[in-house]
Amino acid sequence: MAETPNSPVVSTAAPTVDVLFDQAIAQYKAGADPVGLVPVFKDICDRAPRSSAAWACLAWLYLLTDKPDSALRAAQRAVKLNPQDPQGRVNLALALLEAGKPGVRPHIEVAGQMMAAVADLRAEVMDSIADGLARKPGWPSLERVKQWLT
Repeated sequence: MAETPNSPVVSTAAPTVDVLFDQAIAQYKAGADPVGLVPVFKDICDRAPRSSAAWACLAWLYLLTDKPDSALRAAQRAVKLNPQDPQGRVNLALALLEAGKPGVRPHIEVAGQMMAAVADLRAEVMDSIADGLARKPGWPSLERVKQWLT
């Protein structure tokens, strides 16, 4: 039987990692609870272990859900995969602060340098900080990071 031009094409293929990532980001931006997104981003990281953006998102979600040790591991992975990403550096600095570990300053300095060099990166990180403070008001570590970067 021939398909008509208007018949819908139904795909049985699983969504790609990029599609899953975009859907999860959209859910986050729509206000989804970070607790519910953690397993989604863990799955994305399992499927795409070299995606620094996925690891940075997972670290951020762990930070929002008060899991600093898990955040630290994810943020370290994100920075290892992409040392030039200021958001990854900010997440790592936050995770170190939250976990009571040393080594915060170099990550803040690198993030600040990259943010000073590229206005879009600065805006992106500052938007992320504002989002974090809206989702977790009075977050002391994030308030410190914001102060250091402004």
